[in-house]
Amino acid sequence: MNSIVSKRIMIAAPSSQSGKTVVTCALLEVLKRNGLNPISFKVGPDYIDPMFHKKILGIDSKNLDTYFSGEDGVKSIVSDSGDRYSVIEGVMGLYDGTSVEGTSGSSYEVASVTQTPIILVIDASGVGRTVISTIKGMLLDDENHLIKGVILNKMTEGFYIKLKPVLELELSKIRENIKVLGFFPKKPDICIESRHLGLKLPSEIDDIKKKIADAADTLEKYIDMGEILSIMEGAEHIDICDEHIQTDFLEENGELILAVAYDDAFCFYYKENLELFEKLGVKIKYFSPLADTELPDECDGILLGGGYPENYLAQLSENSSMLASIKKAIDKGIPSLAECGGFMYLHKEITDQNGDSYHMVGTVDGRCFYTGHLVRFGYMSIEGLNLTLDEKNSVTENYELMKSLVGMKGHEFHYYDSSFNGEAYVACKPNKEKNWKCVVALSNGIWGFPHFYYNSNPGFIRAFINKMKEVKNGEFK
Repeated sequence: MNSIVSKRIMIAAPSSQSGKTVVTCALLEVLKRNGLNPISFKVGPDYIDPMFHKKILGIDSKNLDTYFSGEDGVKSIVSDSGDRYSVIEGVMGLYDGTSVEGTSGSSYEVASVTQTPIILVIDASGVGRTVISTIKGMLLDDENHLIKGVILNKMTEGFYIKLKPVLELELSKIRENIKVLGFFPKKPDICIESRHLGLKLPSEIDDIKKKIADAADTLEKYIDMGEILSIMEGAEHIDICDEHIQTDFLEENGELILAVAYDDAFCFYYKENLELFEKLGVKIKYFSPLADTELPDECDGILLGGGYPENYLAQLSENSSMLASIKKAIDKGIPSLAECGGFMYLHKEITDQNGDSYHMVGTVDGRCFYTGHLVRFGYMSIEGLNLTLDEKNSVTENYELMKSLVGMKGHEFHYYDSSFNGEAYVACKPNKEKNWKCVVALSNGIWGFPHFYYNSNPGFIRAFINKMKEVKNGEFK
């Protein structure tokens, strides 16, 4: 058991759209300006908020998710940051998780597991004294006394001056030493726009760096940074058990290359997923389905992640040489993984919201189409194979790879659906009450709408790497 020092804080709120991302980005920028070498994390299966963190910091943000990683995994990820200033951005409301019956999977569970102090960001627009009741209610459910401070968002300076002493008095009746740290005035010019899948990408927002710089200036002017640093530095040590991935079997693998699609259309990746491949001896080469004409030379595997292919359908469809390069590689048996947007890209065509259809790779015999609503939204896991005995016999060479996916955890978040989702596996929700068939498994490929968190079942990635090695050595027929 090791005790790890980490100066840290969680930015949380009663609900989404409270201003967590703006405050988190502003805080990270201020920490960076002051030479404090910050690192960031995001609670839950979110891809976009970490992109904003990376835009500011120039380093990757990691996800903290107890459903994916378990308590020990989350503690290990945080402790890996070492003695640095760590900012954890919460998700949804502080106590919102996988069930209304408790806080499992919530920001509060992550804070409790890691003993991270919490600062609440409260959207104070459209209310007066009622904001006090909101904060009191949040404190009453804080069984571990992790909430240490409050920031009031979208509030005028005049009202803040009147409210602060009353708020401090009322909060002291619930618990001592809750700091009213300051406020953010209403400033539409520093808001971050959203779309149906969440925030817009950093590259899609005009003057994003200026917006974040302005938000940081605002934080330094109206928020007590000294108190925030004090709260971060007062965080308790994290006790963790050392666990390491076993990589002995990879010593004779040689250099395997995984081609990873990465551009504005395909950019949804967990850093931990890519790091797992690298820890297991695989070299990653990035390519752009939008701009490049073919896959990287001599790649041994392909990873097509999620993103926003629906925003670039014409450009993707017109890049016929890339479409042909990917189809040729898959037809040849090069192992491939495709998740959500990447799965859509492998279809014969995608039909957009206007009813216009665009030709895609064509390895999946189906069409993707916009539904206008979230489809199979939320956490899921692969519970079992869905193969008859005859089907099992027909996929003998791929059976070990296919079987190894069972137990993998992931989530779905998409408005498009497919006429051919695949039926190779049975998936279910965490409460086990809902299940469905999913995923196409063909030609050494595992393709479907789920976004998977590979560390929830690293055995699958080992099996996938072994398949890459087999094909490279000509063992696959």
